[in-house]
Amino acid sequence: MANWDPYATLGVGRSASEADIRQAYRKLAKELHPDVRPNDRQAEERFKRATAAFNLLSEPAKRARFDRGEIDADGNELAPNYGSGFGGGSARIDDLDDLLAGVFGGRGNRGGARSSPDLKLDLQVSVLEAAAGAKRRVVLADGRGLDVAVPAGVETGQVLRLKAQGPSGPFGPSDVLIKIIIAEDANWRRQGDDLYTDIFVPLRDAVLGGKVEVSAPGGPVSVNVPAGSSSGAVLRLRGKGVARAGRPGDLYARILIALPDPIDEDLRKILARQTKPQK
Repeated sequence: MANWDPYATLGVGRSASEADIRQAYRKLAKELHPDVRPNDRQAEERFKRATAAFNLLSEPAKRARFDRGEIDADGNELAPNYGSGFGGGSARIDDLDDLLAGVFGGRGNRGGARSSPDLKLDLQVSVLEAAAGAKRRVVLADGRGLDVAVPAGVETGQVLRLKAQGPSGPFGPSDVLIKIIIAEDANWRRQGDDLYTDIFVPLRDAVLGGKVEVSAPGGPVSVNVPAGSSSGAVLRLRGKGVARAGRPGDLYARILIALPDPIDEDLRKILARQTKPQK
């Protein structure tokens, strides 16, 4: 999603307040959310883009860096614009490195010095690990293990750079670039900083009310199921979604009623009496 404007995506000006940005996002979310427009791929893509714009502009530090041209709309680092020598405009650091590599024979930096080529690795994490943050270890070809701090809210395709942690090359230790891959999980869906999952509730608890345990990014939480809950009802767990600093997302748990196995004979008799035709 390179070369796009988060302000234009949300339909606000660059002087928009935080409240203006939040209001614009809510308006788009109500219009484009997949639950409102199912099977509409175009609306889904617009919703994802609006969510990415909101995530950037709702964080003052990220917004300020974007406005100064230090990062792009996807949060990728940008190199300073040194004028028209490179055709004008800002460039991603990795792109600029590739350009300078052709001149200096290695990955360049602002001073034109050379460094060893980056080591690129993929790291697969679960939906909950991506939401809560995690500590993972990767093993390099030389047998060394590196501890990787996966930040909360990380997304597939995001790259973490471990400076000077890779194998030594002609110009010293290389950097290690860790590309995050979030594993597919049929039990979880993520929209922005909110998480969606299904929970199986025993029939007795659905009828009479009770407590069930729900998995969450910070660990399992106990949730009250109201008496008379139907299948498809959704419980909202505020602040139990993606663990974003200051503004964590919510977790939405959809109730699915689980019948006892085998069916209790008393339950069978009760249901049979209720379904008898009235004389």
